[in-house]
Amino acid sequence: MGTEPVRQGDGEEARDPWDELVLDEEFIRDARVNEPAARTRMLRARWQGEPPEPQPWRADGPPAGGLGPEPGRRRRGRWWRRRKG
Repeated sequence: MGTEPVRQGDGEEARDPWDELVLDEEFIRDARVNEPAARTRMLRARWQGEPPEPQPWRADGPPAGGLGPEPGRRRRGRWWRRRKG
């Protein structure tokens, strides 16, 4: 498919500019373009005209799961006896 050289009308092979490109570590390190994530681009476009309203931090609301086990659901048994294992 893409591995065969392309021939021009007079029998010469056409040079592909990508043939000389080497994707090694040096090439990757020298790349300076850093594209933001899609989510970042979406939010930046959405908030460009009108920034979001400030939201309270999680600690401002009630705890999600409560503070401990429900009353009456204590562990029963002999607490002084150790379990082996």
